[in-house]
Amino acid sequence: MEISQEFIAQMQAMLPGEWQALIEAITTTQPQVSIRLNDAKVAVPEALPHPVPWCPLGTYLAERQPFTFDVAFQSGRYYVQDASSMFLYHVLKSLVHNPVRYLDLCAAPGGKTTTALSALPQGSMVVANEIVPGRARVLQENVTKWGNPRCIVTNSAPSAFKKLTHYFDVIAIDAPCSGEGMMRKDAEAVAQWSPALVQQCAATQRSIVADAWHALRPSGLLIYSTCTYNRLEDEAMVQHIIDTCGATTVEVPTEREWNIAPGIDTSAHCYRFMPHRTRGEGLFMAVLKKPEGNAKTPKIKGNKPKGNAPLPRGIAGWLADESDYSLSATDGTVVATPRDLTGDISLLHSTLHILQAGIAMGTIKGKNCIPSHALALSTQLNAQAFARCEVDYPTAMAYMRGEAIAIDAPRGYVLLTHGQVPIGFVNNLGNRANNLYPKPWRILSTHIPSQEPAVLTAATAH
Repeated sequence: MEISQEFIAQMQAMLPGEWQALIEAITTTQPQVSIRLNDAKVAVPEALPHPVPWCPLGTYLAERQPFTFDVAFQSGRYYVQDASSMFLYHVLKSLVHNPVRYLDLCAAPGGKTTTALSALPQGSMVVANEIVPGRARVLQENVTKWGNPRCIVTNSAPSAFKKLTHYFDVIAIDAPCSGEGMMRKDAEAVAQWSPALVQQCAATQRSIVADAWHALRPSGLLIYSTCTYNRLEDEAMVQHIIDTCGATTVEVPTEREWNIAPGIDTSAHCYRFMPHRTRGEGLFMAVLKKPEGNAKTPKIKGNKPKGNAPLPRGIAGWLADESDYSLSATDGTVVATPRDLTGDISLLHSTLHILQAGIAMGTIKGKNCIPSHALALSTQLNAQAFARCEVDYPTAMAYMRGEAIAIDAPRGYVLLTHGQVPIGFVNNLGNRANNLYPKPWRILSTHIPSQEPAVLTAATAH
């Protein structure tokens, strides 16, 4: 790995006592592999065998696994995430104690969004936004797999959020950055680095923060993070927010043995994860509080979800807590929206490009409804409402590759399970079952392991 001499010189000047250890960690050591469990779908033991210290749902693995071919991964029972990024879980658990409106402004691929969904108090609403359409679709897929119905996925520019004055209680900006913290595991991060890229990223970050600041309520929290080391994108950006917005940094309680480094040449509360100190990749994070003031929040009306089409028959009982949801039918899809969020979603529709809000229950076909994959993976699914068929690992993989399969089950829509966990629907015709797995999500590889990856077992068993 050929690290830029300019980057090395920058680290030497910034970290005179430990730059050599950092460069050695980047160039000679292997990245750590870790996953974070979805406690809404998995019974998490009180003590994991190789825990991530700052996240009780996180655990280290001995080596990278073939996650693509793991049914548990594809059904949203865990997320593959760098341990450093899991610090967000600790930040939210430490600082947020009541339900909030939470914005993840630069959310793709979804690691920090799903972290927030697990960490925030019940009753919170999460808006996960990504400006790049292709990345937004990946974000939508990962949010759907996670199964939490209180996450709204949007595909809008940060500037669109300026109209939502004082709307969010907490905003997370995992800012686009020069990627220095990814150099150990990403050759592209090494190849693309330059001082000009650092300057370009810093300018973009200042613009994103300025847009987001309008949408943050007085006394609200801005969680700023990057996966880079340089001060221009890190401490200098925090100081910029302090100077231009009147923000103050918030201290997050940490343990000494976590080996998190403080900010460099600053009195602000900043948290640096570096691979020669902590078991994870490079990460910088700071929490800033907006000054108190008079909040001028947008008016929220208790509007019903749009959609005037009649609801198809047969969908009663598909949700576990049906009374908590409003059902609507529009554009051929039945959507279940949490009743307490209908006004919020209506407001957001008027400002943002929404890709997903609530639970897409199914597609209308005549007077009936074809159950959706999103429903199968939702934590609100009432599995008892459907005929079910337990399938083995080869059949589950064939299903996720989009193949037609044969099952021993009643005709009609059948919920497939593997390990008694829902993995999706088929339409059983008798001699074969039509596959309803989403085409964009299909596993394209023709190589399927002969043995099922036992990631969850290895992660949770002592």
